Amino acid sequence: MSKVNFFDVHTHAHFAAFKDDSDAVMRRALESGVHMVNVGTQRDTSAAAVATAERYEHGVYASVGLHPIHTERSYHDAKELGAPSTTFASGSESGAGFTSRGEDFDYDYYRQLAVHPKVVAIGECGLDYYRLTEDTKQKQKKVFEQHIALASEVHKPLMIHCRNAFPDLISIIQNTKYKMRDTDPGVVHFFTGSLDDARALLDLGFSFSFGGVTTFTSDYDKQVRFIPLDRILSETDAPYVAPVPYRGKRNEPLYVREVAARIAVIRGEDYERVRETLVTNAERIFRLQ
Repeated sequence: MSKVNFFDVHTHAHFAAFKDDSDAVMRRALESGVHMVNVGTQRDTSAAAVATAERYEHGVYASVGLHPIHTERSYHDAKELGAPSTTFASGSESGAGFTSRGEDFDYDYYRQLAVHPKVVAIGECGLDYYRLTEDTKQKQKKVFEQHIALASEVHKPLMIHCRNAFPDLISIIQNTKYKMRDTDPGVVHFFTGSLDDARALLDLGFSFSFGGVTTFTSDYDKQVRFIPLDRILSETDAPYVAPVPYRGKRNEPLYVREVAARIAVIRGEDYERVRETLVTNAERIFRLQ
């Protein structure tokens, strides 16, 4: 197995945005020592993440779960789900401008995926209050708690998405912490919370991943400096939010190199030490040592 130089802990190189060159994108990353976790967002993309991981002997892993925005009819993202007329493997169809499903969390379905040895985390799960109805908040909370139960059953960390909802997210985690792994219970990806949010989640044992946004705005510099290095991870969230110098282009796992370099600059620390620690953190949290 080749040396691991970087770890993209949250990417979607199996999404429709890569339908024509997914394998080439992932092999380009692997040849540079970039390992990755492809993160599922609903039934089909979760199953695809597992199937994708199976095709690679080393370096490609999966996370499975139901993104909070997919608990209701939501805006159709062609980069994620393909053209609006896409028919999914499950037989459901996407409609013009919207996904057809407000998916319920099928615990047994996700459990069958979660026990796969290439699945290293449960999610993308959490809360997203950016654009929703009040009823959906309650469904999101229930679905997040179901993910927590599943993560507990299979002894794997959570892969958390949170947008405009940190007080509720932290409250749920505090009330269910007894169900989670004692150490490294999960990762809050694309962390956008405050220092107080970071402090509360650190106390609960969580780690945080940062991506390409750190290369073109200083909005999260204080969080990157505040969080201990052994609780920071690097991600791309590809195909979204490409870092400098690739802004405006499709993001891909290889570009996590730019994120690692930027984290070192923000923290004012030795690049090699930061790079190595980001990899070590991922291997520890996903239990890949």
